[in-house]
Amino acid sequence: MRAIAIGKKLRILAGAPLAAAALIALTAGTASAAIPINKPMSGKATYYTDAGFGACGTQINASTQLLVAVSHTWWTTANPNNDPVCKGISVKVSYQGKTITVPVKDQCPSCDATHIDLSQPAFARLAPLGKGVITGLTWQFVKTGLNGKTVELSEPIAGSTLG
Repeated sequence: MRAIAIGKKLRILAGAPLAAAALIALTAGTASAAIPINKPMSGKATYYTDAGFGACGTQINASTQLLVAVSHTWWTTANPNNDPVCKGISVKVSYQGKTITVPVKDQCPSCDATHIDLSQPAFARLAPLGKGVITGLTWQFVKTGLNGKTVELSEPIAGSTLG
């Protein structure tokens, strides 16, 4: 396993089997009871450029794809590949008059609940990469339909009811 410092945080990189085992160990017992859909939060964002298998079990390339890694605290199952946060959930991020919506494809083990880790191109749509950390942004989980469009919901989705 190797660690790479990006911005002011640490990302841990490993092969897919080792990463999956590490993520299972990191997420056991730390999850929230529900994903707060459409509940605006204030927080910060950093960016990363990892490639390989994301926590949702699919291939990602954070240097070329629009996606987000959210805090381990939002996972509700021991196996992140099967977690409800990976099933049609995106994050809508607003900063200084700009808004993007990106799918949750990965987990950020070092992020607290209000810190999101955007892929490099997603971060670049909001601020120059040289900024490294965006503070004072607002973000929220949104449900994404099969066609990729945001679905407006008013109630939190319980971890066991997403399908």
